[in-house]
Amino acid sequence: MSMLGDFKAFAMRGNVIDLAVGLVIGAAFGKIVTSLVTDIISPPLGLLIGGIDFSGLSVTLRQAVGDAPAVTLNYGIFIQTIISFIIVAFAIFLVVRVISKMQRQQEAVEEKTPVPTGEEKLLAEIRDLLSERKTPV
Repeated sequence: MSMLGDFKAFAMRGNVIDLAVGLVIGAAFGKIVTSLVTDIISPPLGLLIGGIDFSGLSVTLRQAVGDAPAVTLNYGIFIQTIISFIIVAFAIFLVVRVISKMQRQQEAVEEKTPVPTGEEKLLAEIRDLLSERKTPV
């Protein structure tokens, strides 16, 4: 088989297609979560902590000389990124928790639905056959 044929067989496998769909949905979900964090969660949180912005915190390792820019260690941006990550991770945790709870409720409903046994199915068939045999008098 040629390389092109091997690639086609690989690309058309169910797992690869599922992975591609998951990737696209994950990217879209990432945008939703980012918007949730940026537009919904961060403003009240910023108001709560007094509008502190860590992104300006840095340590200058070497001053700017002529055309060469200063070399800085921007630990404030790192702190801000960690805080954003924690918020995003918590938001995703909440969404997954809600979905998981809904799935457990659905499974509980499915477990409560009685499934007729083989004997019950057979008795129902016999009942139906007997009711068909009766002729009105």
